[in-house]
Amino acid sequence: MKIIPAKSSTISQVIVENSSASVSDGMEDYDRLKYKLLVLTIASGVVIGLAVWFWYGWKITLSYAVGSLVGTIYFRMLTKSVDRLGGESNGLGLSRLGLFVILIAIAAKSEYLEILPAFLGFMTYKVAVLVIVAQDLSKT
Repeated sequence: MKIIPAKSSTISQVIVENSSASVSDGMEDYDRLKYKLLVLTIASGVVIGLAVWFWYGWKITLSYAVGSLVGTIYFRMLTKSVDRLGGESNGLGLSRLGLFVILIAIAAKSEYLEILPAFLGFMTYKVAVLVIVAQDLSKT
């Protein structure tokens, strides 16, 4: 936002205060969105995990739950990375990618985990994103 100097310092202070208020309102909205996405991710992981347990048993549920937990950690790391955008963040997110690779490698080597349910559990955070998008579309 470009601030045009005014003859009165009171007017320029009002302009600066209003722009900083809108930025802080935007950050509050962003923080609420992050929290809502995190809660929806955890809730959908629990609900889907219970459904998987009911239909497929404990082994598939364990794979899904581990994937969902890793996906939630991944989502949290992603939000922290977004928070640092424009600042000191120059990383490519290799730690987040490594988290996913480790999950799939462990699922492939483990006799207790299955790859596909672990992958689908990892993608559970996308369910929360789809819920938010659907809510926004229904408001318009």
